Amino acid sequence: MNLIFRMIRVFFIARRRSRVHPLAETSLTFTVWPSDVDVLIHMNNGRYLTLMDLGRVDASLRNGIWKALRSRGWYTVVASEAIRFRESLPLFERFELRTRLIGWEDRSFYVRQQFLVRGRVVAIGIVRVRFLKRSGGTLMAAEVASAIMPGVASPRLPDYVSAWRAAESGYSRATSIESSKNHRTTLGV
Repeated sequence: MNLIFRMIRVFFIARRRSRVHPLAETSLTFTVWPSDVDVLIHMNNGRYLTLMDLGRVDASLRNGIWKALRSRGWYTVVASEAIRFRESLPLFERFELRTRLIGWEDRSFYVRQQFLVRGRVVAIGIVRVRFLKRSGGTLMAAEVASAIMPGVASPRLPDYVSAWRAAESGYSRATSIESSKNHRTTLGV
């Protein structure tokens, strides 16, 4: 099924579904369609990330974050994401996508997203989201949290988030150094 139709479905259905707390888990059900598969006839790895976008849209519409951000001229961007695949999703398989905000620190919110088949986790992703102002600038996570859920403190982030964040920082430094070396070489330095 074309993604535009899935997006329209998510927007339409989210407005009719019950409202949830920003820390509550939300769920969507999908089917692997021919447009989702790769040459091995299972869901393409990039499609997981695209469907995770839809899961976050559904969650933010249902928990009021979408409305709160729009009214303030704020918006979200994905700063980084990682996914771990345990099993393939074959053509025409029905699966559930669960989305949960698991906490925040500094300038980032962390969202866990799981793909399940009959209650069994087949893939799990973690997404680091940042908030920006349409007028320019980055927001601190605490400012966003107090606007959408006043008085609620971040749950303790799981250890794997801290480990991932540390690995990500190391990767960022390494690629910055590599980029700097390549730039000097190009300039003949």
